[in-house]
Amino acid sequence: MVNLLGKFLKPMILFGALMSVFMLGGCSQLAVLDPKGPVAAQQRDLIMLSIVFMLFIIAVVFVLFILIIVKYRERPENMKYEPPQMDGSKFLEIVWTVIPVIIVIALSIPTVQAIYALEEIPESEHADKKPLVIHATSVDWKWIFSYPEENIETVNQLFIPEDRPIEFRLTSADTMASFWIPQLGGQKYAMSEMEMKLYLQADEPGVYEGRNANFTGEGFTKQRFKVYAQKEGEFADWVKESKAAPKLTEEQYEKLMFPGHTEPMKFSSTHLGFVDHAKDPEYALRVREKYGIEYNSHSSKSEEKEKNDTGDEIGN
Repeated sequence: MVNLLGKFLKPMILFGALMSVFMLGGCSQLAVLDPKGPVAAQQRDLIMLSIVFMLFIIAVVFVLFILIIVKYRERPENMKYEPPQMDGSKFLEIVWTVIPVIIVIALSIPTVQAIYALEEIPESEHADKKPLVIHATSVDWKWIFSYPEENIETVNQLFIPEDRPIEFRLTSADTMASFWIPQLGGQKYAMSEMEMKLYLQADEPGVYEGRNANFTGEGFTKQRFKVYAQKEGEFADWVKESKAAPKLTEEQYEKLMFPGHTEPMKFSSTHLGFVDHAKDPEYALRVREKYGIEYNSHSSKSEEKEKNDTGDEIGN
């Protein structure tokens, strides 16, 4: 029996060791497991709790599996053994019904708590700091960020102060996108004719990756942006410097509605004065019709290239 048990345990231990190496080796590349803010940290803890539960369940199943095949294996002395016929076991049926219910409850409680907590403003070391409001608008395939209080607008780049809650107001000018900064928190959808709120916060300065995590056509893979979390003084200097940027004209903004990618841009005014996509979902459609742009989010690469070439004219 010991020899047979060893034959099963050794491969399992080796497999577990190899999986641990691969998982731990890849953790440095998993942004969701390297949080840089309270929202992402809370979500990381919830993920790890779920993983621990799953590993425990897997371990119990494998242990029971090994015990059963060892104890009830065919042996010379029981070759003619016939197990008694049974209609069922109320005890076992209760056990394998109650255990999953307990597991679901154990996972549901922290999940529900986290869901409600993530809708609240993150706690900062300076409780008197009110959230910085930033409107994040998705357009195929770019991100537009508006700072209404600072009267600044950026494209495909986001600047935020550290240790201060950020209140993102998400919407889309066309297709439904997914706003995601993995190291700061989970994704939330940006939809036309709607405005969703998302609270995030960076606990330390750094450069983080943001992207659209929802498929919106061939160009969505490059709908990315950099997030620059700065110390409070550096952010104030950036705001002051940005006041000298060119103002955003409506004609320039209309060209941002063209499907395609564009380089990071900065303006000393916002589009909020002449359009609110949460209330005017057909603005991008009217603009494209005005300029004769035929739009198909699932267009071919050649068509996408033509649109990108058109989009390059935005900054000219």
